[in-house]
Amino acid sequence: MPIDKRLSVEAAEELAISALAYLAGNPDALGRFLSLSGIGPSDLRAAAREPGFLVGVLEFFLADESLLLSFVEEAQVRPTMMAAARHVLARDFEF
Repeated sequence: MPIDKRLSVEAAEELAISALAYLAGNPDALGRFLSLSGIGPSDLRAAAREPGFLVGVLEFFLADESLLLSFVEEAQVRPTMMAAARHVLARDFEF
C-alpha cells in the first residue's frame, strides 16, 4: 500500500499558525505584514479566523527569503514545506 506523502490541511494550517506566531515575535516583520495586509494590530486575532488569512501569512514568508529561511531554521522544516502549505490552503480560493 503506497504511503500518502501529501501535506494535510491540518498540517498546513499548523505550519501557517507557527509562522504567524513567529511573526508576532518579530516586530519589524510583523509591522511590514500588517502594513501590507491593511490589518491593524487590534484586528489581527479576528483576521486570523478569516478564510484565506493563513494563505496570506504563508505568501508573506515566501516573498521574503531572509524571513523564510530564518523561520524554517527555527521551525526545523524545509522551505519547500511553506510553499506546499500555501498550495494546500489556497485550493479553495481564487487569487
